[in-house]
Amino acid sequence: MNWMTAKQTLIIGHRGASAYAPENTLAAFELAAEQGADGVELDVQLSADGRVMVFHDFDVSRLTNGEGLVTQMTAADLQSLTMAEGQTIPTLGEVFEVMGPRLLYNIEVKYFGWRGHGLEAAVADCIESHHMENKVLISSFNPLAVRRARRHMPRTVPIAILYREGMFEYSRFLAKSNVVHPAHTMVDDAYMAWARKRGYRVNVWTVDDPAEARRLVDLGVNGLITNKPDVIRGCLP
Repeated sequence: MNWMTAKQTLIIGHRGASAYAPENTLAAFELAAEQGADGVELDVQLSADGRVMVFHDFDVSRLTNGEGLVTQMTAADLQSLTMAEGQTIPTLGEVFEVMGPRLLYNIEVKYFGWRGHGLEAAVADCIESHHMENKVLISSFNPLAVRRARRHMPRTVPIAILYREGMFEYSRFLAKSNVVHPAHTMVDDAYMAWARKRGYRVNVWTVDDPAEARRLVDLGVNGLITNKPDVIRGCLP
């Protein structure tokens, strides 16, 4: 099974099973797998010394016992911080090593600069060194990051543009991708007709309500990104 050939609607743990475990941690990813997720969504940034760290916020203060920007701290400094339940910030390589090929991985590039600073290339190197080319999808809200990712990634790796209502809605016109990741509130019959006409796979975020999940599955979405993989797995056929 991979992102582009799966016949069933994929259930993807948003930052892992983040409703129950600290987000973007090995514990959250392991729990997502236990709850029946097909894959996990995770966020990546570069540390000051060029390591690919799995962390959502640009500042560490909300989620750890430290302060400062991810990009201004070394990997060793970041991994010395403590998160809830004693978890620590993993590198992308550590996630691949621990979780292996049993999951699909939606890797969201968290960088909004106009010029690249090496993140996309570092992610590509990590994917190739762990032989995960058939298990990953790269996504970003930044269309320039999407374009850089396409240049660096193997052609077999799908690339997705993330967007929601408002200014981000038009970012899909600025980058070529074969997958779209809209906010779930944007998706209706007309949206799915638009996506099918252009050959897009559609994975939606963030869906925790069973009735909404069933509505989207009936419309034909390809993936549901959720904080509660167990709830969404349990409500679908």
